[in-house]
Amino acid sequence: METARVLLLVIFLASGSVMIAMSIPLLRGWVGPNPIYGFRVRRTLANREVWFAANRYAARWMAAAGVALMGTAVGLYAAARQLSIATYAIVCGMVVVGVVGLGVMRSFAYLRRLED
Repeated sequence: METARVLLLVIFLASGSVMIAMSIPLLRGWVGPNPIYGFRVRRTLANREVWFAANRYAARWMAAAGVALMGTAVGLYAAARQLSIATYAIVCGMVVVGVVGLGVMRSFAYLRRLED
């Protein structure tokens, strides 16, 4: 049982780290419009200035989701050992889905405010 909890902790920490690492090139403006990576919608792909501004904003939310996942995973692992493994996984999953969902909504709202 403890082995499974440790494995989940490692998976959540790795996932959060990947989210943070993937946000850095977007935050730094190192990734231009492309067909694979970034906040890719018609408007960002059509205008480089909009691409960089929107991706910097969205990348902050991506990094925040990674930090939130890692913080929740460590906090629950340390403080709530009485939680079942399923509850631990579900709560961590809900946190990341919630922050990513909020980030997507806020990123679209930010995109609407940007001028072409």
